[in-house]
Amino acid sequence: MVSCSHMALELLPERKHTIRCRHCHLTLDPEELGDGGCPECYDRLGERRYDFEEVKMPAGSAVRYRCEECGAIIESS
Repeated sequence: MVSCSHMALELLPERKHTIRCRHCHLTLDPEELGDGGCPECYDRLGERRYDFEEVKMPAGSAVRYRCEECGAIIESS
């Protein structure tokens, strides 16, 4: 396993409204859907799936960062 010191962090914006695909569990903002189908299911399986569930985000949740070098998501409370 390659270790990363996470020296290049990018602040991830807080989402007000998030949905999750019931098949592949991809979470995204509804505005990112484009034509409405799950982009991950379409890319992997070639199927357009429209079955999403709303994800409740707790108020005052942790701040999230993404490491630009390894892609890890880091949460800070």
